[in-house]
Amino acid sequence: MSAVRTTRTVLAAALVAGLTATALATPALAAAPAPAKATAKQQQGHSATQQALDAAVAAGVPGAVAQARDAKGAWTGTAGARKGDDRYRVGSITKTFVATVLLQLQAEGRLDLDDPVEKWLPGVVRGSGHDGRKITVRQLLNHTSGVYSVTSDPGFQEKVFGPGFLEHRYDRWTPEQLVGIAMTHAPDFAPGTDWNYSNTNYVLAGMVIEKVTGRPYGKAVENRIIKPLKLRATSVPGTDVRMPKPSSPAWSKLYADPDGPIHDVSKLSPTLAYAAGEMISDSNDLQTFYRALLKGKLLPKAELKEMTTTVPISPDLPEAGYGLGLMKQKLSCGKEIWGHGGGIHGSSSDAQVTRDGSHSLALNFNADWTGDSQPVMEAEFCGVTPKG
Repeated sequence: MSAVRTTRTVLAAALVAGLTATALATPALAAAPAPAKATAKQQQGHSATQQALDAAVAAGVPGAVAQARDAKGAWTGTAGARKGDDRYRVGSITKTFVATVLLQLQAEGRLDLDDPVEKWLPGVVRGSGHDGRKITVRQLLNHTSGVYSVTSDPGFQEKVFGPGFLEHRYDRWTPEQLVGIAMTHAPDFAPGTDWNYSNTNYVLAGMVIEKVTGRPYGKAVENRIIKPLKLRATSVPGTDVRMPKPSSPAWSKLYADPDGPIHDVSKLSPTLAYAAGEMISDSNDLQTFYRALLKGKLLPKAELKEMTTTVPISPDLPEAGYGLGLMKQKLSCGKEIWGHGGGIHGSSSDAQVTRDGSHSLALNFNADWTGDSQPVMEAEFCGVTPKG
């Protein structure tokens, strides 16, 4: 299995298995460009990407949408029952937004990423061997904390991702409840000694933002990122179970019964994911965000350097690494891309950009049991035509 496929699978499966408005807020930037209608030449330049979307639908994905921007302009492609401006749940892509806010707060001197978690959340990370005095905020963001992932808890999986979802889809979860479940399990490893993707890390990160700012973490994301970048399709839904329009249904077979019926899981309580994966966006906004981030428009140079300083995720994957809410991958043609994947009920997404911010791609499949974004990324960034 290639590094790209392996790392994408690690991140997507993890979620499916899982500010005060002041003068310190990021100044307003230029409005996000609207999705442009591609010229015939541009369409031809993205023909491999369109073929990859078509292949995903032919293999069982109900619908796929992707948008790309490069030096030639913007392009949008769809397959199946999808619209080019569909909004969708982005799952763990939320983590990049959360990490960006924490890095902004560090740049303002309001916290230090090397603060122990205990400083901001006294007594919260305790139990079964967990100790917030020995874990730093940085270790939460790069998944080296060893904190057990709530989405690995069998009871949580049954209620939230299995057949129990249909009964409990509108239940409201507090971040304290999510962390409490994780604290009933032993840590994965001692802090700083290994790497393992844990959604609890970002539940805690959201809680830290709230402690520092005195307001819901979603307000920090809105005031510091969404509003300055004019991301009109992006939201932190909180307790709102609905999907904004335009959007297409999100389909799931629910993990415990992969051969069972398909369910429309578009409506759910976002509190089950909180800061680890609750956000909604579209492909245009995601590209605007990641391009602005990598071009240094959201963070000072020092903080962006910290964000892009990666740790290895596996000795078998030396060319892949995880930074602070941001992952780097190397594709088959040697191109390096930065971004994040995200999986949540009925939705699988990826948003990637080159390090200089000049070429970007964001895509979504409205299914959680099938679909692989690697061929789409290889097609867009390397021109690799899907086999078959």
